[in-house]
Amino acid sequence: MIGFVKSVLRRNTNAAIWSTQGFIAAMKSEEGMRQWSIVAAAATVLAFVLDLNGLERAVVIAFSWNIVLMELANTAIETVVDRVSDDHHELSKKAKDIGSAMVFFAIIVAVVVWALVLFG
Repeated sequence: MIGFVKSVLRRNTNAAIWSTQGFIAAMKSEEGMRQWSIVAAAATVLAFVLDLNGLERAVVIAFSWNIVLMELANTAIETVVDRVSDDHHELSKKAKDIGSAMVFFAIIVAVVVWALVLFG
């Protein structure tokens, strides 16, 4: 049992370290990551300032941070594509465009959710 607990703690500690390193790398290399992280942090503060109930607050915070999650996924896709080749290839363009679409639709959904909570 002690070995199991140590294993779980080690795995989760490593995951936290690697996740932090990945987030920092994305923040350093991607302007969109920095911008949307600031927007999500501001939205989180705003969600606590506004007169929202718990569910509304949770929903707007979750959808605000979902944009950051999509930026992370997009950054990962772009990094892998660039690692494979710097040459222009239609599949590389397709992968990067799909990653961009993830972010774009996450933004649209977040705006709709905020609008519904505030004005709906």
